[in-house]
Amino acid sequence: MTPSFKQLAIAASLLTIGGGAALLGTSFFNDRLNQGFPSALQAISAPPGKITLSADGANNSNFIATAVEKVGPAVVRIDSARRVNSQVPEAFRNPLFKRFFGDQLPAPEDRVERGTGSGFILTNDGRLITNAHVVAGSNTVEVRLKDGRTFEGRVVGVDPVTDVAAVKIDANNLPTVVLGKSATLIPGQWAIAIGNPLGLDNTVTAGIISATGRSSSQVGVPDKRVNFIQTDAAINPGNSGGPLLNDRGDVIGINTAIRADAQGLGFAIPVETAQRVAEQLFTKGRVEHPYLGIKW
Repeated sequence: MTPSFKQLAIAASLLTIGGGAALLGTSFFNDRLNQGFPSALQAISAPPGKITLSADGANNSNFIATAVEKVGPAVVRIDSARRVNSQVPEAFRNPLFKRFFGDQLPAPEDRVERGTGSGFILTNDGRLITNAHVVAGSNTVEVRLKDGRTFEGRVVGVDPVTDVAAVKIDANNLPTVVLGKSATLIPGQWAIAIGNPLGLDNTVTAGIISATGRSSSQVGVPDKRVNFIQTDAAINPGNSGGPLLNDRGDVIGINTAIRADAQGLGFAIPVETAQRVAEQLFTKGRVEHPYLGIKW
């Protein structure tokens, strides 16, 4: 059966209308895309406002980079040295040994132990905070800033109970950190660590808050009096004393402890504890520890 002229005309009209609608839709989509319509990648890859993409989709920055740029200049490397006396074995102190061997017995020797840790600047006139075990046994330390400047730091005081130490350098107009709050942290929030692990200056790692309120006995340091923040952000030897940050770049803790028998477990002293201890060390050189209802 041969279609009539009328049927052919109707079919041609429908094809024309359909093609025009497709062209209009494509044009509208392209216009919206050029005007900054969010792509599917932006929608699923990060929270709103955290990631910015260039026209070709390249990642220009993110909230971790922004936080590190904000805090990085105030994070320092601390090199310490202390003299340790090598004790003579107890058996060699026996008078019988001395009678027979006299001057041939080994004499005690002093050796120098060196260590590297991290810290961060609290005030622009040179007040720093770090871990007590980073500067233990040292009266002075070498403090290196990210910009390469070095200063001799005076250890103002240490508190082994909380593993917090205060250090002072003679300088002005220094970059400083912003102190945040740890009391309202909940597991799953972002955590960013900056420090000098294994001597690799200004290393950045990121993860989440894994838990809060970890007791000293749970962490494996029963001699301390701290309820630790647990994070899976990588913390290695040399990170000790560096800051743990939230997603805004505010300090929420001091990276301090790792367990040698575990992977992906790091611990930090809550910033409120560190701040309280540091204030006493800078003002009085020692710390008083009233019972605050903290579980040990």
